[in-house]
Amino acid sequence: MNDTGQIVSNNPPVLIVDDNRLQRSVLEANLKAAGYQVVAAENGKEALEIFRKGHFPILMTDWIMPEMSGLDLCRAIRSEESGRYTYIIILTSLDSKNDIIAGLEAGADEYLVKPAHQAELTARLKTARRILDLENARNRYIEEIKSLSLIDPPTGIFNRCYMDEHISQEIKRAYRYERSLSLILVGVNRFSETVAEYGHFSGDVLLKRTAECLTDSVRKDVDWIARYGEDAFMVVLPETDTAGALIVAKRLRLRIAAMVVKMYDKELRITACFGVAGFTASQQKQGFTTEIFLDKVDHCLCQAKEDGGDTIKGVQIG
Repeated sequence: MNDTGQIVSNNPPVLIVDDNRLQRSVLEANLKAAGYQVVAAENGKEALEIFRKGHFPILMTDWIMPEMSGLDLCRAIRSEESGRYTYIIILTSLDSKNDIIAGLEAGADEYLVKPAHQAELTARLKTARRILDLENARNRYIEEIKSLSLIDPPTGIFNRCYMDEHISQEIKRAYRYERSLSLILVGVNRFSETVAEYGHFSGDVLLKRTAECLTDSVRKDVDWIARYGEDAFMVVLPETDTAGALIVAKRLRLRIAAMVVKMYDKELRITACFGVAGFTASQQKQGFTTEIFLDKVDHCLCQAKEDGGDTIKGVQIG
């Protein structure tokens, strides 16, 4: 209990559906006595509307009801793509095997013959919670694996796969709000020579330090960084025009040049070249793609490298 005397429970909320007011009230009282939060509906149609407005990990529904039967409710919920699992228990006075099979085929996980005994009700709810815990653990594992698959291991920033997917999303967002979007492609100078002289570990150290420098130099939760290639990084600047991106590139150039990377008994200093490309989205100028964007910014970086040193080359698209 908390300070107000209320029972505090980690039990998930339960949506119950029954057109019989007495049986619904008894079931609600039994669930509350077991420590569950309960929301009640008197038919399947009402329950579906409630379900779509919130998340109910456990649903207990009567079979035969007006408006929408329990089986139809099961089918409707299973057709929803909410990304979260709901454990469904059918409440029925029908106990033939054919009826039970029909309920399970409609999407129910379990069934209870009415009136449900309190001990049996509690046991079925424990089973539901166990299944839900396993489902949650599985989803967390999938998210962790997905997250890892989008991260570049040496640097800890996003990888090329993430970049390709999310730049297209940034372009769509720019069109939706008719805003600017810019890219800065950063190419580390003499990377291959450094690796040849000091080994592959030196390359990882160099990339990690550069990624940290870039991350610390842009807007948190607005701009983002991704590994573009062996010695290149992409800086994505939403709501930033080309002129603004060129200013950012100059700041990045100075900060990278000021970096000191310790390698064994030596201190390494590095420089980088920068390609900058930006556009301002307009409903009158459709058809801009990720491929066009990457081609333009890559071309600018190539021009910068041809000029040598820590050069910046930029282009306004459109």
